[in-house]
Amino acid sequence: MRKTDPIKQQERRLHILEAAARCFAENGFHATSTAQICKQAAMSPGNLFHYYASKADLIEALIASDTDEIRSRMREAGAAPDAGQALREWVDGQLALYQDPAFVRLGMEVLAEAVRNPRVHALVMANEAERKAGLLTLLETVWKGQNAPRPLAQMADVLLLLLDGVYSRSVVDPAFGVQAAASLLDQALERSLPPVATPASPAPRRSQAAKGRA
Repeated sequence: MRKTDPIKQQERRLHILEAAARCFAENGFHATSTAQICKQAAMSPGNLFHYYASKADLIEALIASDTDEIRSRMREAGAAPDAGQALREWVDGQLALYQDPAFVRLGMEVLAEAVRNPRVHALVMANEAERKAGLLTLLETVWKGQNAPRPLAQMADVLLLLLDGVYSRSVVDPAFGVQAAASLLDQALERSLPPVATPASPAPRRSQAAKGRA
């Protein structure tokens, strides 16, 4: 009996998910056929169904995969030597994703399906909870040992609200200026980071003549 290779199986699963994501983003979840996904993945229906029994399984797996990626990304950011810089890079990364039309369209399909499907809705909620928890943990690392001017949960909410607003504007207004959004996010970020301590100026040295008169 031939042994299964777990690494190859995982690679095949990821390959199928990438193909499904492209199809869902281009055609919509309900308008995408299994045949289209098979064609995109270059595999037979039997092979596809060996890994995922239905389109519903595929969209659920896409959300779960994104949640795992969020967890991994936040773990890496929290372990970075400069937590403040890691926070900036995380926000920049989110903003870059919202400029990707395929990512935006896929996200809208997932949200639309979450309205119809309680299982998808639960996964989306868990995904968002992971995102907020990771951001809050990162902010706790940034402010470790210092008193923040307001609750860190509020800082996390402000950043997430702005990012979600950028996402929404990119959906309804294709001409939305990303630079303006980046400026707003920069302002929110600066209020979410500890002030940079400026070194104290050294006291002026007294001249030898002044010492002699003292």
